[in-house]
Amino acid sequence: MGAAKNIWALAHAEDEANDAEQIPYSSFVVDTSLPLPLMIPRIIELCKDLFKNWRDLDDSFFSVERVSGGITNLLLKVSVKEDIDKQVSVTVRLYGPNTEYVINREREILAIKYLSAAGFGAKLLGGFGNGMVQSFIYARTLEPSDMREPKIAAEIAKELGKFHKVDIPGSKEPQLWVDIFKFYEKASTLRFEEPDKQKLFETISFEELHKEIIELREFTGLLNAPVVFAHNDLLSGNLMLNDEEEKLYLIDFEYGSYNYRGFDIGNHFNEYAGYDCDYSLYPSKEEQYHFIKHYLHPDKPDEVSKAEVESVFVETDAYKLASHLYWAIWAIIQARMSPIEFEYLGYFFLRYNEYKKQKPLTFSLVTSHLSASV
Repeated sequence: MGAAKNIWALAHAEDEANDAEQIPYSSFVVDTSLPLPLMIPRIIELCKDLFKNWRDLDDSFFSVERVSGGITNLLLKVSVKEDIDKQVSVTVRLYGPNTEYVINREREILAIKYLSAAGFGAKLLGGFGNGMVQSFIYARTLEPSDMREPKIAAEIAKELGKFHKVDIPGSKEPQLWVDIFKFYEKASTLRFEEPDKQKLFETISFEELHKEIIELREFTGLLNAPVVFAHNDLLSGNLMLNDEEEKLYLIDFEYGSYNYRGFDIGNHFNEYAGYDCDYSLYPSKEEQYHFIKHYLHPDKPDEVSKAEVESVFVETDAYKLASHLYWAIWAIIQARMSPIEFEYLGYFFLRYNEYKKQKPLTFSLVTSHLSASV
């Protein structure tokens, strides 16, 4: 909790320096292991502590419900009847236990304000010991199948292109390999209490995994991919669409960092497969070209040269391998640390096996492209 307060203190200091409105912070911590009915009174108490105009309202004026979330956080919609004819809603995002092992919260909080100012995601309204409060977005969360709809794919590409142009203060060094090695160091030293999980864990060759990381880092380095501020987790659950207004939202920036452009796009393409990792759903070359054209030139996608599209296509194909390694190793840590019911170790093998399956094809594609470019 002390670390969380320090992070918000940094955000406040920046607000004061820029003469901006301060974001309220509460030291409250909500126990995420509680069933929702027992959690609700604590959530109401938290909201009253954060927002002074709600402090005198009776608890009956508040309603709390769970909304769809990922496999890291718990998302709650809090609706408050401020007046007879006025109701407002906010989203309370509770961090999953032990997520500090895989998420840099300081990086997230300092970036989210700039992304919000640039029109991305929900507005940051407040922070607390193990989460944050944001404005509620009236839209539906996409399904993996939605992402391949040509119109939606074009809109995602357009928004991602704008996202990549946002300037976030601080170091512009790409974090991909820093994060992967950090995950590796943690994952390789774990032990599981459950014998079955420990036995499965011991089948993982960390020596082999380390060699693969080194080789892929050197190989992707040959492409000199542009570095942008990347979302890094652009799966369907982090995309929302208001069908009536035809407005798309990119949300949840907790993995955001400066990173390689190809990683963000390649990671998004991998997410077409969903949590089940059905890689028969990976976008075709034609679908990837469609996305890349709208990413590069949303207003005139057909005017993008074939050479430019092919270059980004190859870059993306290379970094999709890094995406597999990143989330595979992440899953090992989550298998040990997360209380969420999910087959994380199984997910490691699904991602790592797909990495090994795609590696020779991708290496051949990239090598041919680089040879032709000389």
